[in-house]
This record gives sequence, C-alpha cells and structure tokens, in this order.
Amino acid sequence: MAKIVILGAGIAGNTAAMYARVHARKSDEVIVISPNSKWNWIPSNIWVGVGLMKPEDVTFEIAPIYKKMGIVFKQAKAISIHPEGNKNFTNPFVKIENIKSTNGISEENVEYDYLINATGPKLNFGATEGLGPDKNSYSVCTYLHAAEANKALQESIERMKKGERQKILIGTGHGNCTCQGAAFEYIFNVEYILNKHGVRDKADLTWISNEYELGDFGIGGMHIKRGGYITHSRVFAESLFAERGLDWITRAHVQKVDKKELFYETLEGEEKSTQFDFTMLIPPFAGVGLKAYGKMDEDITSKLFAPNSFMKVDADYTAKPFEEWKASDWPSTYQNPDYKNIFAVGIAFAPPHPISKPMKSPKGTPIFPTPPRTGMPSGVMGREVAKSVVDMIRNGTDKPTRKASMATMGAACIASSGAGIFDGKAVSMTMYPIIPDYEKYPSYGRDLNYTFGEIGLAGHWIKHILHYVFMYKAKGNPFWRMIPE
Repeated sequence: MAKIVILGAGIAGNTAAMYARVHARKSDEVIVISPNSKWNWIPSNIWVGVGLMKPEDVTFEIAPIYKKMGIVFKQAKAISIHPEGNKNFTNPFVKIENIKSTNGISEENVEYDYLINATGPKLNFGATEGLGPDKNSYSVCTYLHAAEANKALQESIERMKKGERQKILIGTGHGNCTCQGAAFEYIFNVEYILNKHGVRDKADLTWISNEYELGDFGIGGMHIKRGGYITHSRVFAESLFAERGLDWITRAHVQKVDKKELFYETLEGEEKSTQFDFTMLIPPFAGVGLKAYGKMDEDITSKLFAPNSFMKVDADYTAKPFEEWKASDWPSTYQNPDYKNIFAVGIAFAPPHPISKPMKSPKGTPIFPTPPRTGMPSGVMGREVAKSVVDMIRNGTDKPTRKASMATMGAACIASSGAGIFDGKAVSMTMYPIIPDYEKYPSYGRDLNYTFGEIGLAGHWIKHILHYVFMYKAKGNPFWRMIPE
C-alpha cells in the first residue's frame, strides 16, 4: 500500500486527488489536506463580487464528496514537510495543524510515500500598506472576499442613485502582482452592473495595474488573429476599455492604500496618487510559507523552496537575462529535483522566471506582472502529476511518466465582460503555447493558428455553461472524467 498525500483542495489539488483515486490501486490511500472545508470555483467569484451569484453558488462542502470517492480528507493547515523523516519517524511526513479537532490533538504528523503540493498561494496583502479587505481595499480572490466586495459596491451604487458621483478603482495592488485577468473581468462586470442599475453616468471607472501596457495579463501579451488580421492584445484591450469609457493607469506599483486615496510609483519613477470611493485590488501572491526539515530536524527550507516560498521543481532556475530565456526553462514533470517523491503543481511551483519582460523604475522598484499559473493549466498539471505518481508506484521507479509543460500546453480563457443571458458578453481567448517559444515561432512566440481572441454573447454563454460543468466535475459526479480540465 502507498500513501499519496495532497496539500490543497483547489483546482489543481482536487483534480490530482480525483485522478489519483481513480487510477491508484484500491489498497493505496489518497489523503487531501486543506484548511478550507469548501471547494470554490474561483473564476465565478467575479459574479459574486457584483451580486449576480451568491457564495453558495460557487462552493460546496468537500468532505462528503471525498467520502463518496474514497479519499481521506483532513481539514488542516500544513505547517512543515519532513522529506527524510526525523529521529522519531522513519518515513517522510507532513506536520499539520488540525482546524477541526475532535480528540483534542491540534497537531498531527501525516506520513506519505508521495507528496503533491497544491496549496495555492498566500494572498500577500501585507506587501502593500493598507491593502486588503481588513484594511482599505476589497478583493475577489475568495468567495468571502467577493461577497464583501459586492456589499460595498451595492452601497456605492445606492449613493449613485441618490445623485452622488463615485470614483471606482480596480486593478492590481502591487508592482509584482499576477492574475490581472480576474481584475479585468471585475471592472467589466462592474461597468455592466452600473448600466443595469442606470447609474453608469454617475461613476468614473479607472483601471490600475503593473502591466507595461493593457492586455499583457502576465503572459507578455500576445498577438492574435482577429477578423482576418493580426493584432496585439494591447490594441484589443484598449479598444474594449475605450468603447466602455474606462480610464487606465499602467506601469504602476501601488505603494499605499488609504481610506480614500491610493499612492503609486510609476515605471518612470514618479510618485502619484488617485482618489477613490470603492476599490478592488488583487494582492501579490507568495508561497504559503511551508517550512522543511531534514533528518536531524535541521532547517532545509531553502532546499525545497525558492525565496518566494514556492516549491522548486524540474525548472531551470539559472539566473540569466531576459534575452536568454527559453521555453525549455519551464518545468514539465513538476518533480522536486532533490526529493523524487515530491511534486508541486498550480501556483505552488516556483516558476523559473516571469513571462512578461521584467522592468524596474529608476528607484529600483520592480514593476511587472509575475506569471499566472491558475485555471486550466493548473488542472492539467494536477491530472498529469497524479497519473505520474500512480505509474511510479506501479512501476517501482522514481521517473515521472507524464509531462505537462506550460511551454507545450495551450490554454483557453473566457473573461466575462457582463453577465446577462441576452446582453452579456465575454472575451474568449486561446493561446498556444502559454509560454512564448521564439525558437519554434520566431515571429510572435506563439502559433497564430491556435491563438485568437473574440468578444461576444456566445462567449458569455460558454462561460456560464462552464461554471456548471466544472462544478459538476469537481463533485466527482458520473462521467466527470469526460470533461476536460
């Protein structure tokens, strides 16, 4: 019997657990450790944040689903990894802190034969003074954050209905944020909701982000085929903003968020500020802060994790200039180079470098997006790593059998820009590969036959349908494996 332990029950972790359970032997044990009792379809948090969905529409309780599937679930927070065991434990183990303890034990050591780290990120609100739902800005990163954002947005709408003008500021809250796509969806859905309430003329909507230009999205932007011609995502995004009367600030590192004023530094080194009545800002991400210890309980955290607390895998982490970056730098098996029975998927793995070109202000402040690793790619990674682990158990080898590099993987993204059944719209984008490969595609870095973008009502319908399809799949309902990641 082998024990497969998975840290995290988000898109990557849940996918890994389901595939591991299906493909592993009956005698093998699959254990999921997550501090959250609920699974959250995060892409639909956008609609919770504008009142079009409720938190219960985008979540479900994990425990009964895992019980049905034969997966052990521990609602607990992982504290440290001990890949060599220690003086008291021969086998490797993870130390966890139980969230719901029924026997009075708050800490527990969970032994493993294979470990898949899929914790997702730490929402690092502390990186920017005044940032976050507990301070002066809102977030849509969790369903609870999104519900709080909607409450504040509705209050702002009520003021507009009384004739008061409101300044709404949406974007990223730090110079090294990722997930611009979530903020992008949110500002367009806010604009849609304001129109539905008949108060759009009472609101000034402004986008603020660390992108060099609109449409970067942390992937360095992309060239797309649209209407028979090739254009850059910057032109695509700018036209969408202009059509809706949205202002934008790019190349900005948010330094501080006060009650009604946001302070930022530009890539040119200027210190500026802008006022707001309501602001939703995505925080920067970091690893969750897991520690690692060796056989003699010595600290080996830096051996397993990069300085940003994301786990090292089979990437090329050699420091080199932007001009020398290659698609092959990116990992494909997600196996830790030192401990062959440890993997990291989704946001939990340390990328070898950004995708967008790194830039600094004259003051040395880094202002550029960090690479996204969420959604479809994270699900694919979870699936392939789970299958690799099962193969390694069956074959008795330490060689992964599956690969899922973002440099050879395509992705589809549907960004909602208004959620009405007949008047909604969504931006539908595909790209191949996710990581630009200028050796294979020297002109644009990507294959333009598979990289395109369109906006329209059909995109909204697809996004709405996908909400229910992925909720269905995540619950392990019949034929869930027929639904792709």
